[in-house]
Amino acid sequence: MSVQQARENDLSHLSGDDIRKRIRAGQHAAHTAGLAPGKLQCNLAILPEAFALDFLRFCQRNPKPCPVVGVSDTGNPMLTTLGRDIDIRTDVPRYRVFNDGRLSTETTEISDYWTDDLVTVALGCSFTFENALMRAGIPVRHIEMGRNVPMFRTNIDLVPAGPFGGQMVVTMRPLLKEQIEDAKRISARYPQAHGGPIAIGNPLDIGISDLNTPDYGDPVDFQPGEIPVFWACGVTPQNVLRAARLPLCITHAPGHMLITDVAEDAETTIYQNNTN
Repeated sequence: MSVQQARENDLSHLSGDDIRKRIRAGQHAAHTAGLAPGKLQCNLAILPEAFALDFLRFCQRNPKPCPVVGVSDTGNPMLTTLGRDIDIRTDVPRYRVFNDGRLSTETTEISDYWTDDLVTVALGCSFTFENALMRAGIPVRHIEMGRNVPMFRTNIDLVPAGPFGGQMVVTMRPLLKEQIEDAKRISARYPQAHGGPIAIGNPLDIGISDLNTPDYGDPVDFQPGEIPVFWACGVTPQNVLRAARLPLCITHAPGHMLITDVAEDAETTIYQNNTN
């Protein structure tokens, strides 16, 4: 690859709006880790209105893996509360479409699947606080390696609501012991992005048998003395939606998030019309 091509492929300097435009134009279909520093990234759950209230109850009862940051009007693909000109049908790098709990397809846009009864629920993502960790000198290994974050299913039960229930999914980042307290403190400032870690240390304690084989994302290297640290993950509602066997639901592909115009540290303005 030439230097010019490498610069064209590096989106880390672009605004969230510019990255969404590239995604909408079919120019970026990869993961979004490390992109649009300072902006909130979101997981997605798109489902029929008939199931939306139960799903929102489920999210309210399980705020660590399911922090709701935006809800669309029924049938409206625009998410005006999270940014200018966000069209949920085209502005995510990769989507997953499920029918009756089965993965039907992965696609880079969902216009052909959109119907007037669909509701979009946007959920915070741990990619959001990674920029704050790096500013504090705490390494984020998957970004260093140019990979997607490793994600694992666990044995941590969730509080059910209606047809929705199951176990939590987590992300993992290796850290030195002396970095963990700072990482806990920093990430806890982002409750809209899963907040602080839910487990530290032995992965067997939460039902993970092998850190080298994540259920989603990519494995990462450990340096001497590093300890696995686990955060709640927004892939959790994907598994929950799939298990509920809805006639149709649409999610992002793991690691391929919606990038918003909302500041990463927004807490009180996140539900307002933030289009400035």
